Amino acid sequence: MRLYTKIFFKRILSAGIFSIIYPVKERNIIGIRVSHARKNATPPITQGDLIARLQVLGIMLDQSTLSKIENQQRPVTDIELVELSKALKVSTGSLLGEDS
Repeated sequence: MRLYTKIFFKRILSAGIFSIIYPVKERNIIGIRVSHARKNATPPITQGDLIARLQVLGIMLDQSTLSKIENQQRPVTDIELVELSKALKVSTGSLLGEDS
C-alpha cells in the first residue's frame, strides 16, 4: 500500500478529538508543465539555468526545491508562479493548464 493512500490520525490533545488527515499526492498543478516548458524551450533550459533566471527575478530556489516542484511534491506560491512564467517565457495560464 502506498504511503499517500494510508490514513493518518492526529490526536488533538486539548479537545480530545481525533481528526483524519489524508496525505495529498500532488502538491501543485504546475510542476509537470514547468518541466515540459523548460525541456521544450529552444534551446532547452536546464534546471540550473532556470534557477539562475529565477534568482535574477528575486526567487531563491535550489535544485532540490525545483525538482520537488516539477515532481509535484512542493506547493508553489503565487509569486513563484508569476516569476516561473517570466523565466520560462510562457503565460501563467499555460502553467495553470488554462491555455489549450
